[in-house]
Order: sequence, then C-alpha cells, then structure tokens
Amino acid sequence: MSKPKDSAATSVILKYLIDQNRPFSAQDIFGNLQQEYHFGKTVAVKTLEQLAQGGKIKEKIYGKQKIYFADQTQFTDVGEAELKTLDNQICELSEKFQNLQQSCRQMEAELKELNNSMTTEEMSVEIEALKQECALHREKLQKFKSASNHVTPEDKEQVYNERKLYVKEWRKRKKMTSDLIDAVLEGYPRSKKQFYEEIGIETDEDYSIAVPDV
Repeated sequence: MSKPKDSAATSVILKYLIDQNRPFSAQDIFGNLQQEYHFGKTVAVKTLEQLAQGGKIKEKIYGKQKIYFADQTQFTDVGEAELKTLDNQICELSEKFQNLQQSCRQMEAELKELNNSMTTEEMSVEIEALKQECALHREKLQKFKSASNHVTPEDKEQVYNERKLYVKEWRKRKKMTSDLIDAVLEGYPRSKKQFYEEIGIETDEDYSIAVPDV
C-alpha cells in the first residue's frame, strides 16, 4: 500500500482521537496507526500540530512532552441518569468478563489434563501390553500348579522345627564358649581381643553374623 497524503492522515488521526476520546502523544499516535496506515512519525507530528492549530483538537504541554486529545465541546453532556446506566453496564460487562475468565481457566485446565492423558491409540497399545503380561503370569502360575515337587505343609513344619532346634543349640554353645573364655580371661594378663588373636579365635561378629530369632 502506498503512503496516504497528508489529508488522509489528517482524517485518520482526527477520527482516531474522537473515537478513542483520550489523550495521546505523537509517539502514541504513530505507534498505534503506522502499521495499518503506513505514515511516518514526521507526518503524525505535523498532522497533530496542524489539527491543534486549527482548533479541531486540543494540545497540552507537560514538561517536554505534548499531549493531544479531542475537543470535549463536541461531546454532549452526560446526565446523572445516563452515568448511572453506564455504571450498571460496566458492572454487568465486568461480571461477564470475570465469568469468561473463569471459564477460560477451567477450559485451559481441562485441555492440559487432556493433553497429559493417553490417546485412544496409546491406551490400546497399553491394554495389549497388559494382556500379554497377564498371559505370561497365568502361564507361570499354571506351571507352578502342575509341578510335582510342591513342599507339603508337613515338610514345611519339619524344616521349621529343625531350624528352631539348630538356632537353640547355636545360642547354647555360644553361651558356653563365652562363659569358658570369661573364666580363662580372669587369669589372663592381657585383653580379650589379644587373647582371641593369640589363639586364633574367630567370632560371629567378625563376619557380621548374628544369631537369628527363633
């Protein structure tokens, strides 16, 4: 698109200020309109100055910056009733906006949950894998059931009783040995450790072995 003439820029900027009815700097006008209408900052500055000089818009100077806005005399006065109506409309629109925001948040949460969930194809693959795993477990179970070398309850009881007997004997002999060594150590001039090293005694503790509970 070719650049519009100054008259076109004048109508565009004037209409924009009236429609928006709020103050803008020349930089604001240039930034907001140049992408759509393709006029440069120099044209925007020149147009605003001409509109202000012609009385079509108002100009205020704040420090080094100039602010431009529509002439307020062209707008009709708003009555108290109309202001109240506008306030009510603003409240209604604000409530609708909040409801829409809440709906958007809920939909975003649902979308995130769906994105983290499996697709139908992925679930089908997972189900098939689980079926195969179950089949393997069933096959193993069947082999165990059909095996002829099961341990009978009587055999288990016999093993348990034998273990109990051996552990009891282990404790008994360990205590007897300990008592005997203590008796010897009463007349031994050195420590128990030195006595063990001298005669080559190895204890359960040397191999981190403890007598199990019965």
